[in-house]
Amino acid sequence: MHANGATVVVVEPKPNQDSNTTNYTQRAQWLRAAVLGANDGLVSVASLMMGVGAVKHDITAMVLSGFAGLVAGACSMAIGEFVSVYTQYDIEKAQIKRERESNEVVANNDDDEKEKLPNPFQAAVASAMAFFVGGLVPMVTALFIRNHKVRMVVVAAAVSLALLVFGTFGAVLGRTPVTRSCVRVLIGGWMAMAITFGFTKLIGSLAL
Repeated sequence: MHANGATVVVVEPKPNQDSNTTNYTQRAQWLRAAVLGANDGLVSVASLMMGVGAVKHDITAMVLSGFAGLVAGACSMAIGEFVSVYTQYDIEKAQIKRERESNEVVANNDDDEKEKLPNPFQAAVASAMAFFVGGLVPMVTALFIRNHKVRMVVVAAAVSLALLVFGTFGAVLGRTPVTRSCVRVLIGGWMAMAITFGFTKLIGSLAL
């Protein structure tokens, strides 16, 4: 209060929550599902097409096998992610209930607690859509190339480039090392395609 009797009210500025309180744990719920789904779709469909291409030169056989793997894989990813995250949801919800009953934690806001819980539907949709997007890369690439040998090389190159993109995208959003993420997903994708191609080629040769 000043000498003239006027009252001064000091208002403290609110902290900038957007810049300093980003919750990367919550982001990881959908980020993990999306990145895993995209990588799985890319590698699974590409490996399946490579395996078929090892014994069949027909473009129709490769594309149809890729499409079947795309649909089946997206459904499998969605169901698996839903069940997994829902189990985590039940566990965390039960833990909150136990803490309340034992008076270890006093919950003042139920909405805040619900936001902290994992979202099974969000994870399932993100995983399925990401798988579908990732699996489209080798399929779309193969559609435009008629020569079998060129098609196989171009599909492998396109998948490698997409793996680098997905690895970079996941690392940037999750604030993790980009180089390590890219190398990890690239080597894993190459190994999956090479193993599938090699074993299918071997079994096809023995059968023929």
